[in-house]
Amino acid sequence: MIKFLDLQKVNLTHQQEIENALLQTFRSGWYLLGEKVKTFEQQLSTYCNVPHAIGVANGLDALRLIFRAYIELGIMKEGDEVLVPANTYIASVLAITDNKLVPVLVEPDLETYNIDIAKIEEKITPKTKAILVVHLYGSIVFSEELQKLSEKHNLKIVEDNAQAIGAVWNDKKSGSLGDAAGFSFYPGKNLGALGDAGAVTCKDDSLATCIRTLANYGSQKKYVNQYQGYNSRLDEIQAAVLSVKLPHLDSENQRRKDIANRYLAEISNTKVILPGHKLDKNSHVYHLFVIRTENRDTLQKHLEENGIQTLIHYPIPPHHQEAYSDLKDLQLPITEKIHNEVLSLPISPVMTDDEVSAVINSINNF
Repeated sequence: MIKFLDLQKVNLTHQQEIENALLQTFRSGWYLLGEKVKTFEQQLSTYCNVPHAIGVANGLDALRLIFRAYIELGIMKEGDEVLVPANTYIASVLAITDNKLVPVLVEPDLETYNIDIAKIEEKITPKTKAILVVHLYGSIVFSEELQKLSEKHNLKIVEDNAQAIGAVWNDKKSGSLGDAAGFSFYPGKNLGALGDAGAVTCKDDSLATCIRTLANYGSQKKYVNQYQGYNSRLDEIQAAVLSVKLPHLDSENQRRKDIANRYLAEISNTKVILPGHKLDKNSHVYHLFVIRTENRDTLQKHLEENGIQTLIHYPIPPHHQEAYSDLKDLQLPITEKIHNEVLSLPISPVMTDDEVSAVINSINNF
């Protein structure tokens, strides 16, 4: 079986370094808010070329904390609107509604699967305060047009960077493009921990301080609480693992790009739609390689029968989830088409050339 993602193999690549880091952390006797977290935060801020990186418990919390901090700082208030792509993973929407903000779903571009920037301005109202751009599947969505829109309407740009760490736009890395960015280091991400972990990057000193405080029970000084905060802290063990893996990220992303380039060049089955020509290959780190076909379920079964594991990202769009039944009447045909047709192929830095060939051949023989 060609696994969709062989996590064990990915992590065993760094086995000795990880084991040394874990042993060192264990022996230190310090497991929260220590030197390992400080070190990783500095590494991440340097990597993204931003002044602030704050380790948090997971990617959802990273986004939740950004919006909560904007509310605490008086930049947003309950009932304000946040534009968000309609075909994103539900966590993007949860981060908005958890803060009693209103998600306004915007259709994606059918070729890039990212939010259609041309459709953003028509959704802006006096209540709109932010655009949550999701770099879906590892592909940056950003443009000068988007920047001008944000300036024209005085909107914050928040990046959901859960899937695109290391991607570059105009010589700037994802996580440094907007006003703030949320990262997920879920084990299956391009930079994955050995459990849940996340981070926020931003440029604004007051925002960074507020987020760091909120994440620690709303406290800067022990037993003194400025806000009604959360417990959302990156622990020392996960920080140690991430510090080991971050220096290898660019080379592992390059391997993903090499595999993607083979898929793009060698998959010739005309029933399969490959990622669109609008995608900038330099700004894509292929967290996922997503194809589309009207025969998705049949193709998935065919690949499974040929020993190839695939996944669907994502089978149900947010507005069709029971959790958001108030959105069920929205007409979002592009989003629904994407969710009904997409299929994610195996892609990871530890895939062999023979495995890539097997995936290509199986699709071409479908």
